[in-house]
Amino acid sequence: MLRREQIEQLEQETLASYAAKASESRGRVYPLVESSNRTCFQRDRDRIVHSKAFRRMEYKTQVFVFAEGDHYRTRLTHSMEVAQVCRGVARSLRLNNDLAESVALAHDLGHPPFGHAGEQALNEILVDSGGFNHNVQSLRVIDSLETRYPNHRGLNLSYEIREGIAKHESPGAAFDEVEFKLSEAPTLEAAIVDIADEIAYNSHDVDDGLASGLFLLNDLRELRLCRSALEESERAYPNMNKELRRYDLVRALVRRQIQDLVETVESELSSRKIVTADDVRSQSSPIAGFSPELSAEIDELRLFLRDRLYRHSRVVAMANHGKDVVRGVFSHFIETPGRMPENFTTRLDDEPLPDVVRDYVAGMTDRFAELVFKSIETGAPWPVS
Repeated sequence: MLRREQIEQLEQETLASYAAKASESRGRVYPLVESSNRTCFQRDRDRIVHSKAFRRMEYKTQVFVFAEGDHYRTRLTHSMEVAQVCRGVARSLRLNNDLAESVALAHDLGHPPFGHAGEQALNEILVDSGGFNHNVQSLRVIDSLETRYPNHRGLNLSYEIREGIAKHESPGAAFDEVEFKLSEAPTLEAAIVDIADEIAYNSHDVDDGLASGLFLLNDLRELRLCRSALEESERAYPNMNKELRRYDLVRALVRRQIQDLVETVESELSSRKIVTADDVRSQSSPIAGFSPELSAEIDELRLFLRDRLYRHSRVVAMANHGKDVVRGVFSHFIETPGRMPENFTTRLDDEPLPDVVRDYVAGMTDRFAELVFKSIETGAPWPVS
């Protein structure tokens, strides 16, 4: 059996000099006795996977609500797909797979029910008390809302993972600048998660959009990124059926973006003369990203998805319903806070009511929020979470 110290030594010997090493972690808020056979980042990944918040993502919306079908992406499958992309990129760049995967698996733990529609509803409701940001909420989940250990609240994850979640996509918006310095870039592993997130949702929203029938393969030919992939697929497999063609297209999109990301990062590391992890942290602009050429093609895809998927009447109707549910449920618990579970009502002596209701509602799955809303509206039996 490899012991933790041996794994840490292997990291020193095999990872790039600019990679984050588990043995050099800045540590945890609450000190722990080290594991005998797992590094701190491996241990954190396990804590994330075993959390309630991680399991609840199975019934949280990505684009299509769970009731639309069994095969559309959810927050859980999306997070797993981001982690998969991260592992491949991290391996190619000799980064720390365990750190990248942990940040990827945790980056959406704070997303409320009904995806971005739910987030918009909560942000509007809470506008007078700072609004709502799912990155802030993800950090709250791992720092205090998950209660699994007898001597502290939260999952007590390593600094590098908490920092990666706090700074995910919105520097300055999601963290205490005393703890996580705004002037300091996160690890390259965390930066890779931001781009992997984009690779996953762009590519897989194409897949879900095609599967739903909201647009067709031929509609994608106007996009340079998709046109080249489709033409290559048709040359190689001229008689492929539409479903297999769809899968082949999505694989090609993911492959092209990953290859470009790796090549762009390697070029940036070389041109900026990045040697150490401290060099990564000192950068004032992102190292991770796409080439200008691919960025332009991805912008085309984003606009297409905005117009043909996210603004489609069917998706908009789902989003509006989700907002109504979140508003109704939030209002109900503001008026009758005693109906929340005991672990939330006990906080009311020390914390503002809207903050406690925010945490309860944001943690709900689409399914549970729907059941609560139905109970409020019709008097149906109160659901059990």
